Amino acid sequence: MAEEDYGSFVDWNKMGDLAKSSGPSKVDCKDLKEFKQMARQGYWAKNHKLRAQVYQQLIKDIPCRTVTPDAEVYRDIIGNAATKKPSSNIPLPEFVDGSPLPQYCLKAEAVASAHQIIHCIAGQFPDISHCPSLPAITSLLLHFSIDEAQCFEHVSRILACNEPGKRLLDQTFLAYESSCMTFGDLANKYCEAAHKLIVATAQDVLDVYSDWQRWVLGDLPFSHMVRVLDVYLVEGYKVLFRVAIALLKFYRKHKAGAQGNQQQDSGKVRADIQAFITGIASTVTPDKLLEKAFSIRMFSRKEITLLQLTNEKSLQQKGITVKQKRRNVHLALNPDTFSSEIVSAKEMRDIWSWIPERFALCQPQLLFTTSTHGCSLNRFYSHCEGYEPTLLLIRTTDGDVCGAFLSTDWEERKRGGNKLSFFGTGECFVFRLKPEMERYEWVVIRHPELASSIKTEGQEETASSEGQNSDNNGLQQPERPAGDLSPFLSARHFNLNSKNTSMFMAGNFDSIIVGGGNGNALYIDSELNHGRAGSCATFDNPPLCAESFQVSLLEVWGFQDAMAS
Repeated sequence: MAEEDYGSFVDWNKMGDLAKSSGPSKVDCKDLKEFKQMARQGYWAKNHKLRAQVYQQLIKDIPCRTVTPDAEVYRDIIGNAATKKPSSNIPLPEFVDGSPLPQYCLKAEAVASAHQIIHCIAGQFPDISHCPSLPAITSLLLHFSIDEAQCFEHVSRILACNEPGKRLLDQTFLAYESSCMTFGDLANKYCEAAHKLIVATAQDVLDVYSDWQRWVLGDLPFSHMVRVLDVYLVEGYKVLFRVAIALLKFYRKHKAGAQGNQQQDSGKVRADIQAFITGIASTVTPDKLLEKAFSIRMFSRKEITLLQLTNEKSLQQKGITVKQKRRNVHLALNPDTFSSEIVSAKEMRDIWSWIPERFALCQPQLLFTTSTHGCSLNRFYSHCEGYEPTLLLIRTTDGDVCGAFLSTDWEERKRGGNKLSFFGTGECFVFRLKPEMERYEWVVIRHPELASSIKTEGQEETASSEGQNSDNNGLQQPERPAGDLSPFLSARHFNLNSKNTSMFMAGNFDSIIVGGGNGNALYIDSELNHGRAGSCATFDNPPLCAESFQVSLLEVWGFQDAMAS
């Protein structure tokens, strides 16, 4: 068959329908948008030779470093492949972190070829310190290579990609770990129900999400993985995130009928997800998987890049470096040492699942509690200033429990003098735990259309009766398109059609406020004794508890670095 030119490493008996050649035999398209659609729709999916040729052209077009090892370099290292059989005993380099090489549909002897290719890559790329996805990528591309040298060149070009703002594979532990945290942020935002399931069943959520790349590059059946590869080589890294989010959604649907969701060791949850993905072909077709992946709205490369950079910066501050080898990073909340008079360890873990992943590596640190420090707003400020972010917890005399995640240091309030001026970022959110558990994020995250460049008349309102001043949120021109929202940016990055949707937190000598615009989510007086709850435009929330309430207990928690040596 013609495919054998590009399939000498393939065991055609394992290929199933992919061994049959049908459909178009060439691609004639110059328009990138049209080409993306062809990739997503599987235009070359039924013709092995055409797919191999498309891959070859796509990889050839990747902008690379000036000195990138090519096929000739491999031949110089290895010698004549026709007279040299690769050794089956070549170990994979340490930087793959124990990730095995998926055989997919390779011949048994081709596995040794893949090991040899990776061994040569390790010698040519000494700057790689952590790349668990490399075995899977090498194995996949070997299916569509004429010889080992061509596969080596293709993998080398993927690793050497230097297009600004584009990445194809994580090659350091810093990049890899920040991608796991970014995946957690995206899962929290784009598939909240599945995220809640993981939180409810796994003792360490981040440990489960550390497998996200392996779900796609390793666990997926070959028939599904090559369809992902079709799109990945056209659109890049964001495709992996999309597919992994889709897999998490399907896993949640798969578990929907299961009896109970008791919390268990994270390893068991990881194994359960792996088993589901490995056997996904029985319930989800490749096309259905891609359809689900690309049906997620408002999911952009820009958002991923911004989250990734923010998480990398957070890890660097915690001592993680580019050259560092893998170390275990666990969710910091220890139920054996955690003690709060308002929430249980389980409830705190639920709250922990909502916060940005870069803070999930921190240990909760009690900064202030009315039971110890008394009911004084001045003492509240003196204990909370200098800490960012903080978590506010309130229990009312009626037994309701509510609170807020506050992104910014309370010292920021001093910028407004004695006036009550708002500050904070879109990472702030409010929540209630009792009688029912619910979180309310910044309204712009749920309704991106509010990030409009048009201000309507009558929306330049002055502050509410609680003392909000009229120039607390002078909004400048947007630095990013409205569709590329990222909650860790402050409100000034968006040109909102109403400043009422960006009132996150405020405080002065006689009160603290969370949420503003047509009311406040929470208002606490200077004696930390009386409060009011209501709806507000910033979080678009119903009242978190009784509209007028007495504070039984108030706690503020900080985030202590649990990874610093």
